[in-house]
Formats: sequence, C-alpha cells, structure tokens
Amino acid sequence: MAENFEKELGWEDEIQKDNSFIEFPEGDYDFVIDHFDRSRSKGSDKIPPSNMAVVFFRIKNKHGEEILIRENFILHTRLEWKLSELFRSVGLKKEGEALRMNWPALVGKTGKCHVTLDPDQKDPSKKYNHINKLYPKELRSWGSGN
Repeated sequence: MAENFEKELGWEDEIQKDNSFIEFPEGDYDFVIDHFDRSRSKGSDKIPPSNMAVVFFRIKNKHGEEILIRENFILHTRLEWKLSELFRSVGLKKEGEALRMNWPALVGKTGKCHVTLDPDQKDPSKKYNHINKLYPKELRSWGSGN
C-alpha cells in the first residue's frame, strides 16, 4: 500500500489533487479499516475527557468509487457497547466474550456497515456520510455492498 505523507507545502510546490468529495447514498457497504489514530475526546456533559480512537473506514460502492469515513470511538464505559460493536464487526470479538482491545489488529480487517448521509450540525446545507451501524461479522451472510 502506498503511504500518504502529509506535510506543509512551500509557496512554489507542485500540486495535483482536486476535491474528490463523493456522497454515497444511504445503504449497506463493505469496508476495510484503513488506519486509526490515538486521540483524546474533549468530554461532554455525559462523558468526561477520555482516550479516543479515530478509525478510518475505506468504503467502495458498486461503481468502484471509494470514500474514507472517519468515526470516533471514545474509550469510556458508557460507550463500551460501541467498542464491542467495532471489534465484533471485524471478527475480533464474539458476543458476550471479554476482549482486550488490540487496536493495531484492526488495520486491514473487513466488515459490513450501514452508511447514512447526514446534514452537518453547524451547516445543514452540507451533508456527510457516517457509519450508523457496524454489523457483527458472525451474523453476515449477504454479498457485496452497494
């Protein structure tokens, strides 16, 4: 896999990338976990500042177009169900079993998810794809995504 190196650009550097934002219609799609970053949540009224994994899902539609969806997973007991859903979706956890989270093991794993197209909270005229549901790997019996 080619590595993407992000860096500051110089005033006379060559540029090539165009805006390639694609909106996927709501539906079920196959995914590959591209990578993850360790981060920290700012906290809220319900959950204090906590460790957070930022997971990047690579999703393809039936036309071969690809998007990268970023989802945050806050490491807090109130959201333990969401962490279990993530690890179950790629087959690293089974229902009801305890699991010591192994984040590097997620990279390259595949699964299936339900993607929605939701309005931005600050600017409803803009819409973004989000992963609404990760399906447990052991329950999947259908074919390729949209």
